[in-house]
Amino acid sequence: MEALEVLKKRRSVRKYIDKPIPKEILEDIIDCARLAPSGNNAQPWHFIVITDKEKLKFIAEKATYGDFIKNAAACVIVYCEKDNKHHLEDGSAATQNILLAATAYGIGSCWVAGYNRSYEKEINEYLNVPDNLRMISIISLGYPAENPQPKYKKDLSEVLHWEKF
Repeated sequence: MEALEVLKKRRSVRKYIDKPIPKEILEDIIDCARLAPSGNNAQPWHFIVITDKEKLKFIAEKATYGDFIKNAAACVIVYCEKDNKHHLEDGSAATQNILLAATAYGIGSCWVAGYNRSYEKEINEYLNVPDNLRMISIISLGYPAENPQPKYKKDLSEVLHWEKF
């Protein structure tokens, strides 16, 4: 899929068919994530890929607005090192690469918030995450059982400003 087509086609998918994602595809999606830009090329990220149904169910129960995660083939939790001053930006760039790579593979995804959420500590303990890492995002992945269309996207003229606001 061409890059611009991927950017324009990506949607948040919350319904999935029961079909596993091959390990090679999951690894390539994470490979795309690790190639994201980062401040000073620090690359402060770590990625946990979860495919175990019990773990997916646990995360779905804990993550606010993430109930659909239990029906996903996988989820990826993006972490960044706390002491990196750009951890939120760097982790967000890696998250966006995951969403776009998944779209290119025909895999649906949905970015569930993770940063500064009340459930971060409980999920971190469950997954044995070191204290020096900060949760940035949780991303569900699966082959789509739906083809959602955006309810509303602002027109370019509403958001584009030339030279001044």
